[in-house]
Amino acid sequence: MNKNIILAGVGGQGILSIAAIIDWAALKMGLNIKQAEVHGMSQRGGAVQSHLRISSEEIFSDLIPLKGADLILSVEPMEALRYLPFLSDTGRIVTSTDTFENIPNYPEFESIIAEIKKTNRPIFVDSKAIAKEICNNKAVNIIMLGAAVAYTGIEPSLIEEGIKTLFARKGDEVVNSNIEAFRRGMARGAEQH
Repeated sequence: MNKNIILAGVGGQGILSIAAIIDWAALKMGLNIKQAEVHGMSQRGGAVQSHLRISSEEIFSDLIPLKGADLILSVEPMEALRYLPFLSDTGRIVTSTDTFENIPNYPEFESIIAEIKKTNRPIFVDSKAIAKEICNNKAVNIIMLGAAVAYTGIEPSLIEEGIKTLFARKGDEVVNSNIEAFRRGMARGAEQH
């Protein structure tokens, strides 16, 4: 198995939490991982991205080459556009439709969606609406992880174990809410799969 995944969003959206959960689950599956990340400044809404490479074989570089990503998982739609040059011809984009308009010349939403639609069957998720339904506005990243899990090569049950591990110190209520978020996202992703 070989999967190259780019996680994209802005500071404070939980991109590194998604990476930690996927990494944990991949290691539990006995897979090799390499990860490179760029941290933005959350108070300024700076870009945050992470390259995740997962393989049953040895991995020599943590960076994904141009046209080498199997998946771009984005918690913000404009951030998905930044990484289009990395998407392989058969790669998929799974993105939230909830914008984080942190610049004065933020592009029109319709033009962002139109560009993403030019890729291989993208999946769009109104993650903010799902978060509102489950009364957990902080779980947008976990909803998006659920929506994209089918393209990660990772067993959903192991992702759930990773969520439990990551959030255990915050108590059962937080763990259970995030598991519900993951499952809702997974159901939404399956509708468009």
